[in-house]
Amino acid sequence: ILYNLLRGDTMNFIDREKELETLNKEYKKENSFVVLYGRRRVGKTTLIKEFIKDKKAFYFFADKQNENLQIERFKNQISEQFKDEFLKKIEIKDWDTLFDYLLTKISNEKFIFIIDEFQYLCMINKDFSSIFQRIYDEKLKDKNIMIILCGSLISMMYSETLAYESPLYGRRTAQIKLQAIKFKYYNEFFKNKSIQDLIELYSITGGVPKYILSLDRDKSALYNIENNIFDKNNYLYSEPKFLLQEEVNDLSRYFSILNAISIGHTKMSAISSYLQINAGGLSPYISKLIDLDILEKEVPITEDIENTKKVLYKIKDNYLKFWFSYVYPYQSYLEIENLTYVKNKIENEFDLYVSKIYEDLARESIWENITFPLFKVGRWWDKNTEIDIVGLGEDNKIIFGECKYSKKSIGLNILKELKDKSKKVIWNNDKRKEYYILFSKSGFSKDLIELTKKESNIILKEMV
Repeated sequence: ILYNLLRGDTMNFIDREKELETLNKEYKKENSFVVLYGRRRVGKTTLIKEFIKDKKAFYFFADKQNENLQIERFKNQISEQFKDEFLKKIEIKDWDTLFDYLLTKISNEKFIFIIDEFQYLCMINKDFSSIFQRIYDEKLKDKNIMIILCGSLISMMYSETLAYESPLYGRRTAQIKLQAIKFKYYNEFFKNKSIQDLIELYSITGGVPKYILSLDRDKSALYNIENNIFDKNNYLYSEPKFLLQEEVNDLSRYFSILNAISIGHTKMSAISSYLQINAGGLSPYISKLIDLDILEKEVPITEDIENTKKVLYKIKDNYLKFWFSYVYPYQSYLEIENLTYVKNKIENEFDLYVSKIYEDLARESIWENITFPLFKVGRWWDKNTEIDIVGLGEDNKIIFGECKYSKKSIGLNILKELKDKSKKVIWNNDKRKEYYILFSKSGFSKDLIELTKKESNIILKEMV
């Protein structure tokens, strides 16, 4: 559930039905232990608040203060929630005593206990996972309690709660990795916008709720770029530094890698050459960015991702993709508010930038635009050829797709080019049944439309 905080509007909820369903299912169990994690700004706390709004719950938000101050704040929150002024006057120095007291205030009625930003408690005390594991095993696991541990440092949340080596391993009954909002919900945030407008806005926010709600939603994407993302007093201007500085040490190295990828150096060899760092030295940084859900590997659809050298690296989040393409390289201009050069560059290149996002959306929508099931969808390429969409289906069915985000309509020549390229894809060639799908921003020629009436294996889609 996500709060859509429209200025002057009432609150609405957008998406998150599946996650809320999981939490409610866990709530019905006598005892449950849920790990909820995901990158910052994605809406974890809002989801929790919506879930507990009509239930008995204790919510504690951890921070970076030392452990004694956290214990004191925890104690004071218990005191306020249960209206026990005497508790405030008592000095408590350990977590066991706090949980013992909390349990005296909980009847047999179902109760939810939440620690948000759990990883901070583990940062200030490296043994906190062990402490909480013992408290859970000895005091909580046989009670009618639902535990929710929530956090946004993805790597640390995994190592402290989900990894085999973690003291808490095996305790969870469910885990939720909260993802960004899908494009299909954008029209609920941005009223009276065209599909093209929505795609452009998605291209700079990537479905992260905080970023969506920070835009002027009655304005265009270009307006928001120039007046929000390029505004050095706006948090969006320096957000990536905040996102990464707690997860990594050598911020400049990670930023250099992300910038290299954003401008087209997507192979390990190309990144290495551009940064003049050997590939072996880059590998740990690349792996870390993948663990943080910032980068993803991409291989041709017919290749095995574990056994191929044809690997490309891609920034997953559209806001970060945009920031490393157009903010990070031009900060010397932006810092002195010399925006003319950067604005001109954006205006000249924005359609090209958005076209890549359009391809991503087309691939994601392929499942909804065909009548037969697919088990794998992606791109395909070799040294000389690239196909925007290839989907592998049951019964030897395969679909090839092309995306054109241009002002010209698509004609028969584009279909012919796609068919020619498809012959280079080696996959069940002797018995496969081929389909073709074309996505166009500006429609299709009359002769192409007429052909689709005769050939049922050709699908035309305007926008996505």
